[in-house]
Amino acid sequence: MPPLQPAQRVAVLADSQNLYHSAQSVYSQNIDYAALLDKGVQDRELTRAIAYVIRAQSEDEDRFFDALRDIGFETKIKAIKTFGDGSKKADWDVGMILDAVSLADHIDTIVLCTGDGDFSRLCRHLRHEGVRVEVMAFEESAATELVDAADSFVDLSERTETFLL
Repeated sequence: MPPLQPAQRVAVLADSQNLYHSAQSVYSQNIDYAALLDKGVQDRELTRAIAYVIRAQSEDEDRFFDALRDIGFETKIKAIKTFGDGSKKADWDVGMILDAVSLADHIDTIVLCTGDGDFSRLCRHLRHEGVRVEVMAFEESAATELVDAADSFVDLSERTETFLL
């Protein structure tokens, strides 16, 4: 695995739903997105930081979206879809994958902030294209195939005092 270099161009893609549910289910706390972005960049050249969020019509979500932008994340917002049977669905997997593949020619490293195993094939593809892939997630909820497919894995559980609010 090549060492980190200050000249590396980095993109940080944060799967906010995955991070939120992992932090809540394991620790009953929220993510510190400023610390997440800082660790993801690690003094390298930030090309893009994107947080993929879901609009659920909750009380503080606009304030949360504004805070993400203030930290330095571009926010991509998707509304929850409600189906006739009352079930709900919203995820950003395809959007994150398309953005990652589109960014591949413009970056040296991509940091995927998610534990979702659906991204393991993306990791293998990006690595084949010469992009370094780093994953940041909670080990307790990170898919083994995702961790194995990445060049490096940062276990947020090892530094909860840093990554949780």
